[in-house]
Amino acid sequence: MVTVLQTEFFLSEILNRRVFARTLRIGRLGDLAIVETRNFPEVTQLVVERPYGYPALTIPWDTVLLISNHEIVVDLGEEMLPQFAHAPQENLILLHDHILDKKILDMDDHEVEIVYDVKLALQNGKLYAAEVDYSRYRALRRLGLHKLAKLLADRNKENRVSWLYVQPLPEQLGSFAGNIKLKIPKAELNEIHPADLADILEELEGGQRVALFNALDTEQASDTLEEVEPRVQRELIHAIEEERAATLINEMSPAQAADVLAILPRDEAGAILKLIDRDKSSKVEHIIGEHNEQILLYASPEVIKLPASTPAADVLDRYRELATGKHVVTYVYVIDVAGTLKGVVDLREIVQAEPGQTLGDIMTEHVIALPKDATLREAVMLFGRYNFRALPITDENDHLLGAVSSRDMRALRPRLA
Repeated sequence: MVTVLQTEFFLSEILNRRVFARTLRIGRLGDLAIVETRNFPEVTQLVVERPYGYPALTIPWDTVLLISNHEIVVDLGEEMLPQFAHAPQENLILLHDHILDKKILDMDDHEVEIVYDVKLALQNGKLYAAEVDYSRYRALRRLGLHKLAKLLADRNKENRVSWLYVQPLPEQLGSFAGNIKLKIPKAELNEIHPADLADILEELEGGQRVALFNALDTEQASDTLEEVEPRVQRELIHAIEEERAATLINEMSPAQAADVLAILPRDEAGAILKLIDRDKSSKVEHIIGEHNEQILLYASPEVIKLPASTPAADVLDRYRELATGKHVVTYVYVIDVAGTLKGVVDLREIVQAEPGQTLGDIMTEHVIALPKDATLREAVMLFGRYNFRALPITDENDHLLGAVSSRDMRALRPRLA
């Protein structure tokens, strides 16, 4: 397992670090070789430059034990070094040799800028090239003008683009002297919608997903976190520091923050709540409390329920009588003698039924229902997913307890906002 003091750094910061084979100093890092995977390129080898007269070493990434601010340590004995004493293969992509200082062109061949640096991200022991950076800030730092870079940092926003938008490089690189091309127009470079980013994140593998998410600025990361599905929300929050999670949550409205925190275990949500703005925290806690109320509190037992043998024509003839005093009137729930929910029939299906058909003939047997211990939040999500006008509520034995209408949910929404 690789030991690091940080999980993100720039190529310019790691180049020229001293490299040790355990305790033996063997040279300095000259380059990193990558292979292009499905989304983010993965670093596969280190190119170690040695003193004059000694050939360079091309060492597999999986031998790396430690990366610190001053050195890199690989798990190799001195006797093993000769087998790695060769130049990188010609078809390898080298970040320093092939990527740095190349022009970036968008898909319409408009020049964007120059690649001044490459942001690297370490996830699950693997190192990825996450972004290309074309900011003046990184250019000044590479020139050694750190004070000037810091002075101008606020006026020269760091400009980066995710490697997701870099077109595949040619397979036969040789001494590649071409340009880096993007998959998007220049005008869209900083306008990728959070919903689109959410779709991308959901398709990525865990390590690559976190690498991309960590590359987003605070506003974009917060907006994107709102958009991804709950499973991915949990994974991303678990992968970042509590302080960063709190910063992202603090960017959201109280209702949005409650939606995200409600999916976490109570202790984790509580730890994050302690780190956000106090006024917002109290509002979020209140909304989460509302979300966790049982939907049965808002359900009505006043629904139309009839046996499967009931003729559809009879229901139509008696509809005014059957609907009187009922809270949900657009569906007829089909039950047996024990009160077990067997199916549901939409009023429109009753109107369109053929002569002689019973409710059992036209009912939908696979009924989407809420369990009696479902929360208000779960009900809202289910209504949003299926767009029903009402949802039945059942106990553990599928006995019909009542129903809650979409009208009730709309009335409750102001409390959740």
